[in-house]
Amino acid sequence: MEKVEVFPTVAWSAGPGCHGGCGQKLYVKDGQLIKIEGNEDHPFNQGRSCPRVLALTQYMYHPDRITQPLKRVGERGEGKFEPISWDEAYDICEQRMNAIKEEYGAEAVIFAQGTGRDIGGPISFLTYSFGSPNWVQLGLSGQSCYTPRLGSMKAVMGDFAVTDCSQYSEKRYNDPEWKVPETILVWGQNPPNGCPDAFMGHWIVDCMKLGSKIISVDPCHTWITTRAAQHLQLRPGTGGALALGMLNVIINEDLYDKTFVENYTYGFEELKARVQEYPVDKVAAITDVPAQSIVAAARLYANSKPGALHWGVPVDMEPEATSVAHALICLWSITGNIDIPGGNVIARPAYGVTAYPWSTEELVKLYGKDLVTQLNKKRIGADTYPMVKNFRGWAHPDMCIDQIDTGEPYPIKGAWIQTANVLGGQAARARFHYDALKKLDFVVVVDLFHNPTTMALADVVLPAATFPEKNSFRAWWAPLQIIKKHVQVGECKTDWEINFEMAKRFNPEGLKQWDTVIDLFNERLAPSGHTFDDISEKGGWVMPGEGPFKPYNRHEKGYLRADGKAGFNTETGKVELYCKQFEEWGLDPLPRYVEPPQSPISTPELYEKYPLIMITGSRTQLFFHSEHRMIPWLREKEKDPFVEVHPETAKQFNVYDGEWVYLKNDMGRVKRKVKLTRRVKPGQIQTRHGWWLPELKGSEPELFGLWDYQINTIIPGPQCSSSGFGGGQYKTTLATIEKMTGGDS
Repeated sequence: MEKVEVFPTVAWSAGPGCHGGCGQKLYVKDGQLIKIEGNEDHPFNQGRSCPRVLALTQYMYHPDRITQPLKRVGERGEGKFEPISWDEAYDICEQRMNAIKEEYGAEAVIFAQGTGRDIGGPISFLTYSFGSPNWVQLGLSGQSCYTPRLGSMKAVMGDFAVTDCSQYSEKRYNDPEWKVPETILVWGQNPPNGCPDAFMGHWIVDCMKLGSKIISVDPCHTWITTRAAQHLQLRPGTGGALALGMLNVIINEDLYDKTFVENYTYGFEELKARVQEYPVDKVAAITDVPAQSIVAAARLYANSKPGALHWGVPVDMEPEATSVAHALICLWSITGNIDIPGGNVIARPAYGVTAYPWSTEELVKLYGKDLVTQLNKKRIGADTYPMVKNFRGWAHPDMCIDQIDTGEPYPIKGAWIQTANVLGGQAARARFHYDALKKLDFVVVVDLFHNPTTMALADVVLPAATFPEKNSFRAWWAPLQIIKKHVQVGECKTDWEINFEMAKRFNPEGLKQWDTVIDLFNERLAPSGHTFDDISEKGGWVMPGEGPFKPYNRHEKGYLRADGKAGFNTETGKVELYCKQFEEWGLDPLPRYVEPPQSPISTPELYEKYPLIMITGSRTQLFFHSEHRMIPWLREKEKDPFVEVHPETAKQFNVYDGEWVYLKNDMGRVKRKVKLTRRVKPGQIQTRHGWWLPELKGSEPELFGLWDYQINTIIPGPQCSSSGFGGGQYKTTLATIEKMTGGDS
């Protein structure tokens, strides 16, 4: 009998599903993972693990896991598949996709991904090797997840930024250069319940233990709000007004950092004029936050040296998401809390290594300007939205599904869907997506379990690997890390392996310089001076040393600009409070507020019919989007899809705790179990997204209960910001509660 071996690696998808980065220890016996626990020597998580990671053995060895390629043998939706070899699967994909390309052009195949997984590199590599311009987060209305914030940061300040919780230092909280933030303004997030992009939520808790005060902006009560010095319980969708109100207080009371504003910002006077349109009393009326609370929070944040701002996805789901993000960037900029210890630090990939293109600038570096110019000619949404055309290489998801439906201006005939349960997960107006995607001639789905998307759409299903089964690398801020394979389950392959093989088939001449995936990795890792094996020998991660890839005060050292001058990576060399890039794109160069498209104010007649503001997408440590509903340890903790209802609201609708009800609006209705709680305000309800029931029948019409439980069937769309990024109506849809009758319950 073999002994148990322990291997360090880094958690990313598939498996926990998350945004990844945590160091883990794999306990392997006889070639099988028997246990996993956090690596206490890893600087990212310092030994901590979430429930999804700890349940990984149940995930990897689940009896329903897909472990070999499958080919559909019945009609779409019948749920009839047969196993085939990898060679046959590759051949089918190559032949069918090339046939579409020959008749309609490469643009007639879209490449759709989900969120938060180790997929951006593999799928963009395959998309461009095939020649399609249409790489897309299909279904995510307005691309409303982080990209709106990224786009605003790139336009306004030339770089990205994150809250500084000492994550750029191997010494972490013991680094003498780091400072504990006096106050952290947590905007639209409950950090302990999740790990947003390249950030571990528990770092906020660590800072609280070290003395950081919290200002929480959240319509609901959460763990973080109960421990906050200030809780601004705003009406959903009104964050833009609140940010402008806080700017009004800080500017009019001279609480801003005058030295930083004078030396490193552009357009302060214009911003000062704009915020006069948002006096505190007006903002209080819009947001339902008392005026004195807005003033107190603004003063606390502005007087904190340093202060940090940590934000979440609700910012991206505001009606004008990029404008709301712009206002929040103005908050951390005029208070001088940018690029300093304990503030919001400039976030650049370690050593400049990128796994995939975060921006058009990165896309040009990876693939060249000529390719990007060519792709933009037919990339869906690029001609409509200048910001979409000029920031990031994604097609526009709302326009994409509309084009699949109409065939205009050119037909879409095929889809490669990878790490995305489109129908059961992110797709607003889910039934419309179902109807449109049914029209496609050929659909490949790469996943680990059958779900509503594989059952309804797939012609071929390719089995993907979890992170203990894969070689990959993680280049997302710091540290630079590799993921190393230590086990094998069935015939599963990694997303990189699958896409590398298909890319070589579609473009053998262009990719002949790489014999293996590791060769490709080593080329991407080259700027670090390390190879895949080098980093493995160093324990799996390396932290950048002094220089342009490590905080702090890089704007003073000339590290942010190509010309080496002090300042920021913008046209003016300053943080553009008045954004010239936005102006060039035909957008408002200053932050502004827009009322949600459905609300008591904008649609009073609809509100009379559906008098509840429905907030969806609340986070849990148990599930990642639509994943993990089949994992026993996790499902045991949250068996049913519930809706949080205030006792006063329950009395109004005559429903009780534990009762099954319908949530209903003009788009339809879905089932939920009532959970009475004071976490939500009267007149508002909150529920999770991504619910489908793996224990139910997978074939049509049931599709694992999709139409009964998927909340996104009653989320409207498209509701897109004027920039093209943000505005998905996932937090502000109007609905009502309807009691079940007869046998429904």
